[in-house]
Formats: sequence, C-alpha cells, structure tokens
Amino acid sequence: MKKWFLFTLSVLVPLLVRSQSTKQIVIGQIDSLTSKILHEKRKLWVHVPDSYRQEGSSKRRYSVVYLLDGESHFPSVVGMIHQLSTVNGNTICPEMIVVGIPNTNRFLDLTPTPGGGMIPSAADSTRLKNSGGGEKFTAFIESELIPHMDSLYPTEPYKIFIGHSLGGLLVINTLIHHPNLFNAYVAIDPSMWWANQQLLHTAQQVITSQKYAGKALFVGIANTMESGMDTLRVQTDTSGSTKHIRSILALDRLLKATRQTSLRYQGKYYALDDHSSVPLIAEYDALRFIFDFYRLTLTDQDYEEDNTGLADKLTTHFRAATRQLGYTVKPPESLVNELGSYMVSQQKFKKAGSLFKLNVANYPASFNACDSYGDYFVTQKDTVRAIANFQKALSLKEASATRKKLVALQAQSGTHLSPANKPKN
Repeated sequence: MKKWFLFTLSVLVPLLVRSQSTKQIVIGQIDSLTSKILHEKRKLWVHVPDSYRQEGSSKRRYSVVYLLDGESHFPSVVGMIHQLSTVNGNTICPEMIVVGIPNTNRFLDLTPTPGGGMIPSAADSTRLKNSGGGEKFTAFIESELIPHMDSLYPTEPYKIFIGHSLGGLLVINTLIHHPNLFNAYVAIDPSMWWANQQLLHTAQQVITSQKYAGKALFVGIANTMESGMDTLRVQTDTSGSTKHIRSILALDRLLKATRQTSLRYQGKYYALDDHSSVPLIAEYDALRFIFDFYRLTLTDQDYEEDNTGLADKLTTHFRAATRQLGYTVKPPESLVNELGSYMVSQQKFKKAGSLFKLNVANYPASFNACDSYGDYFVTQKDTVRAIANFQKALSLKEASATRKKLVALQAQSGTHLSPANKPKN
C-alpha cells in the first residue's frame, strides 16, 4: 500500500522552476553584487525553491547552501536538493536556497595563505604570486554576500558551506578560523597540501581546543593514488604524488580523534572516484549526513489505522527538525495534501480529515489547502464546512472549478454564506 502511494505521488510532483515560457525549465537566476572588499562586481547564481512561488507560500523561508565553484556544481546541487527534498515524497533534506559563487581567480580567493607545495608548471607558479586572498574572500562572504542574500531572498539562518579542492581548503580554513559563520561545512577532496600543509598544521594545533557545538563537517576523500597503493600504505609514502591524499587522510585522523570538540564529523573515502568525479557523490552523502534527523519514515501502520496518528506523527517529527535547525519547519504542504487525498481514496476519513486540517492550519493562505479541505467535507456530506472552505479558497485565488463546486453546493443547500457567517474549521 505504501509503495503504491509513493508511486502515485511521483507522477504529481512538478519539475524544477518553470519559466513563463513553456519551452524552458529554469533552475535559477543570475544575480550580482558589487563588493567593496574585493573591489569587483561578483556574479551569483541563485536558486529559490519553486514552492516559494506557490499560492500561500510567500512567507516561507529556507536554509541556504553557499557553493564555491558555482559554475561547475550549481546545476547538480540544485537538482540533488530538489530530488532529496520533494520528488517521490522525499524528506531526506529540506528544500533550500542555493547560492553558486562563480570564480574570477581561484588561486586568489580560495587559498587562505600564499604558497604552493605541489605546483608543477610555470603557469601555476605565476598564479601563485597572487594567491592567499582567502581571508579577504571570507570577509566578502560574511560582510557582504550573506547580508545581501538575507535582505533580498527568503532565507533562514541555517547555512551550509560547500567547497571542492581549493574550495575545500577554504571550507576547512573557515571552520577553523570562523566556526560560527556556517552551521555545516562540506570539504570535498580539500587541497590540504597547500603551502606545505600549513592549514593542516594549524588544524592540529587549533581544532582540539575549540568547541563546535551544533556544527557539522563532512569530508569527502577521492582516490588519487597510483595503482597498487591503498589508504594504509600511502600514509607512510613520502613522494610528492601522494601528498594530496596523505594530507587529507591526516586531517581525517585528527578529526576522528578529537571527539571532545563536540563537532559532528564524518569522513568518507571513495575508492571508485578520482578528484574530478568525487564532488557529485560526496555532496549527496554530505546532505544525507547533515540532515540525518530530517527524514520522515512512514510505516504500514501509519497508512492502515483510521485515526489522527499520522497527522500527530508529522507534527512531532517536524517539531524535532525545528529544534535541530533553529527555525520553524512545517510538514510539506504537497506531501500532506497527497497523503490526505490517498486516505480519502482508502475511505480512512478520520485520518484524511486530520491531515487536511493540519495543512490548513500550517498554510492558511494556500488556495490548494483550503480547496482540498472543502473537497474532503464534500465526501463527508458536510455542506456547510465544504462551502466555507471553498469560499476561503476563492478569496485567495479565483478558480473556475472551485467556483462551480461552490455554486452547486449553495444551490443544493439553498444558502449563501457570507464571510462573517463562515463556521470555524
């Protein structure tokens, strides 16, 4: 029964944001910000969940993912979060705003100190002269980018910072020197070799003495070793070709040994992925790790017994998520509506009624929530409450199908309720 419900839901979930033209599917917009700190205009790629644009959702707000190397990872991260938060009724992670930060100079912005340590070419050596601007770039994120997003977009305070390679290096630097800037950090195959492992040495001195209550870190480690080498043997190797992975493995050992810092940490090695292919799978695992408390698990019992238990379970679960995230999280409107409709089809009317009532309480400005609650009362032959909910829906948005239902019920009952005489739900 549960599998059948999830199959039907997958047909009903919309695609990512559609533009007004039916020939395009749009996943974000290009914004820009003129930085006084960086002395340049920076482009931003911004995705806001489609649910924000739905009726009754204008007051919804979202956690924010700040994504380095935005031009490389923005489409996949947006699609992944969409998949894990809405498709097929998924609640593995919440819907989130994604801010992709495209590069202008990676060696400048993403390196916390000047240096190198593994630079093989003359071209890279030239770029080294302009490296070490990571702290300035972090100041741009903290003092300009985050306030810009908070002032123009529907943000919540929970923030995630994701970076790959040199971007991962900056993520670790931010965790060490600015631990309260983000709630969760994702460093994917970070370039801990940079400047002769200077940040790794700093981490060994600093991380054990700092407290990271409420913070999470995920480190993804790619297989960058030559054939015949493994993660144990490589730790005693001294060649330059293994310095990258040796540096990350040393960071991983340090983080796993310092449990007293209260940092929630997971490091994962990907034997089948190299430096270029690892971001996609690591981002997926990182989201599941960060939001391991968020997923709603439904059992056959939740579908079978005709009582208010499912609505109560949804309320309890998302109250717990609220405590974890630090802002109010409500059960997704579309999920609750489809659960209610399914329960009507199964003639579990007490369960259905409690679900529709929950949706109207959580989303009182939603046309769809009120219209669906009206349909429920039609099945119960409760004409008065059906009329009241259809009237409320039409006060939010005019829809010919709902208008026809209302007119038919009023004609049938011989009454025309005024807004002042609407009964309470």
